[in-house]
This record gives sequence, structure tokens and C-alpha cells, in this order.
Amino acid sequence: MSALSLRRSLMLGILAAAAVMAAPAAATAQHAYPDRPITLVVPFAAGGPTDTIARIVAPPMAKALGQPVTIENVTGGGGTTGITQASLAEADGYTIMMGHMGTHGAAPALFRALKYDPAKTFDPIGVAAGTPVVIVARKDFPASDLKGFIAALHDSGPAYSQAHAGVGSVSHSAGMLFDSIVNAKPTFVVYRGTGPAVNDLIAGQVDFLTDQIVNVAPHLQAGTIRAYAIATPERSPVLPGVPTTREAGLPEFEVTAWNAVFAPNGLPKEVGAKLVQALDVALDDPPTRDRLLKLGGKVPQGIDRGPAALQKLVESEVARWTPALRAAVDNQ
Repeated sequence: MSALSLRRSLMLGILAAAAVMAAPAAATAQHAYPDRPITLVVPFAAGGPTDTIARIVAPPMAKALGQPVTIENVTGGGGTTGITQASLAEADGYTIMMGHMGTHGAAPALFRALKYDPAKTFDPIGVAAGTPVVIVARKDFPASDLKGFIAALHDSGPAYSQAHAGVGSVSHSAGMLFDSIVNAKPTFVVYRGTGPAVNDLIAGQVDFLTDQIVNVAPHLQAGTIRAYAIATPERSPVLPGVPTTREAGLPEFEVTAWNAVFAPNGLPKEVGAKLVQALDVALDDPPTRDRLLKLGGKVPQGIDRGPAALQKLVESEVARWTPALRAAVDNQ
């Protein structure tokens, strides 16, 4: 073989080896996260507050990620069915979930056989919105203020029906706490989401519920239901005419629910970082913020909504709700 031929053979060998070595890198580049649609599991029926927040946040997240974020409603178990299902998905960033105060705070107190640990089974992505709780009733309920409402519950007891979205939901947990504080024993009517519950409240099929402001504000503004108090220290700019529970004589009852994005535990760091960034982009988007604020939601800022803040929130909520709800159960 001539020297020229030898050099050519060596060069071809080097090029072939380089091509083989580059192939994995090229394949990795072609499959950089995300390269297909992402599923956002909402553990309640369409139309409820968690679903509403998810549908507001998902489009700007999808824009930031460059892939569709599709909503999958999985109902049952006060939200724990959908969260359990999502927790078993592969930790690759293609299945995430919208949890809340009920699924990641109250559930351990109400479900002794809960199949997940709110503080350990998930990678926290961030808090999407805080949602104050409002005590609402059918528009013709025979009481003019909260004191009269509580008196009516005492007088008639089980004759009045209290709706909620299932054991462990915000409407159930907050409702149990309210009933325990005021020593009321209404008849519970269970729904697969607060959307259907509110529809029946509007129709007068149930008497009252304690629900997140995001779900009830439009109906209160339309006059199809009535509010007795909002369970926050300050009035809401969305419902300025509704007194706080402190103003109405029930300072012990203050509850602000929250909704947050989680993923199955074990996300690759770069995938988790992209999801955190996408949620930040969504919540910093002016139209998205405006929609949440107009519904009465509270959008956390920067570090107050990130993974570390959400992890701390989950741990503190479990510690808060466990004794409160177990005492409420004992009081039933």
C-alpha cells in the first residue's frame, strides 16, 4: 500500500470513529426535554377551582416549554386518586400534577392508608396560587349574616345539607373545621368536584359549602349564591362587600387554600429546572396573573413559590391539619 493510500485509510477510519462517537450526542440532542406533550393531572372534575387554575397556568407553561401541556382530570378520593396515579408515573417530566392543600396537607389526617407521603413522594415544582376559602350558601338561605347562619345550623342541624368535593378535598377539610368550631352537624352531600357542588348550590339542591374563592367569586358577583364571610385576615378586592371571619365574629376560622405543581419523585435535575422555569414564566405573564387575581387568587412572588418554599409549605400544612382534622372527626 502506498503512503498516500495508507493516509487515506487512516483518515477514513478516524472519520468513521468520530461519526460513531457523535451519534449518541446527536441522539441526545434530538431528544432533549421536552420532545413530546406533557400531561398535567388534575385530581378533580372539570370546572372546579383546581381545574380552573390548571387551565389558566397550562397554556403559558406550554409556550415556555415548547410542547403542549394537556389536562387530564382524574376524580375520586378527594383528589387522592389522581395524585396517587400520577405519583406512579415515570419521573421523566412528562407527567406532572396540580395538588393542593387537601391532597398534600389534609389527606394524611383523613386517609390512614394513603398511598403517598406528601413530603417525600414528589418533587415540588412551585406554588401556582393561594386561594382563600369563603363560606357560601344558596341565595335564599334564611340568614342575613354569619351569626344568623350559625344559629340556623344549630337550630335545624341535619336538616341543612353541606356539599363538598370528597373526603380530603379543600371543601371537605375546611368544612369539617368550620363545623367543628361552630359545633354544627349538617348532613354531608358528597360530589366528585366542587364544580358540580356549586352547580347544585345555585340550583338550591344543597344549602351551603366552604369553598375556594376561585370557584365561587363569579357566582357571588352574579348573585346566584350568597357569601357570609371570607376566611382571611383582610377582605378580598374581588369581593369587597364580604366581611372577614374576624369581622363576622368567627376569628378562629381562617383558611387559605393553595394549588401547586408537583412531579413524581426522582426528576432529572435539568428536567425539574425546566419545569420550575416554565411555571415562573407562566406566573410572571401579565394576562395569566390578571386572570388569577380577578378570580380572587393570590399569586406568590419569586422565591415564595419555588420548590424549596413549596416543600416547606407541604410539611407545615401536614403538621397543621393533622391534629385539627382528627379533632374535627372526633367531634362528628
